[in-house]
Amino acid sequence: MDSERKPVRVVIVDDDQLVRMALRLVIDGEPDLTVVAEAADGNAAVIVVDEQRPDVVLMDVRMPGLDGLGATREILARAAPPRVLMLTTFDSDDLVLGALRAGALGFVLKDTPPQRILDAVRAVADGSPVLSPAATARVIAAATGPLSSHARDATRRAARERLSALTEREHETARAIADGLGNPEIAQRLNISVATVKAHTGSLFSKLAVQNRVQIALLVRDAEE
Repeated sequence: MDSERKPVRVVIVDDDQLVRMALRLVIDGEPDLTVVAEAADGNAAVIVVDEQRPDVVLMDVRMPGLDGLGATREILARAAPPRVLMLTTFDSDDLVLGALRAGALGFVLKDTPPQRILDAVRAVADGSPVLSPAATARVIAAATGPLSSHARDATRRAARERLSALTEREHETARAIADGLGNPEIAQRLNISVATVKAHTGSLFSKLAVQNRVQIALLVRDAEE
């Protein structure tokens, strides 16, 4: 780690005190990470995030009162919000997709080995999406699985309406993001500079009102289903 770089500030949100204690011990044992606060439910999480302005929030999904998905939506609606990494014992399709659509940048299970959780916190802090292998498989299955024709049509229409505000180049950039390409690969595909790719991506975030590339990819997939 660069000695001049400040540690990544983390807030842990979980209704189980033992889970919070275990995560704090693991995270605070790393020189480049530090836990600045904890919260036991979604409502407390929103307050703590407003007070502490962390870089990353480790967010449980199922909690009393405001759950993790609702808290994530509220937190990410703030100006300059933190990155959110969902951490849960559950990995149902609805939870995975719900977390990603809410704007979470990652989703890992609580039985993930500690080192991988630490790696996930670091990756999310750097803006890289993270999904556990099980979560990845479920996202793919849910995104391509059957829905009622009415639900599928409604989702497709809503996604296409949002994408209709894009320019042709922005559409091409969004399509490339949905294909899993990084900025250098997108630049090569579209025969433009990486700086231009970054500019188009910034426009996508603004026009589509999304927080990250995962949400762009899901929106493109929805429009094409």
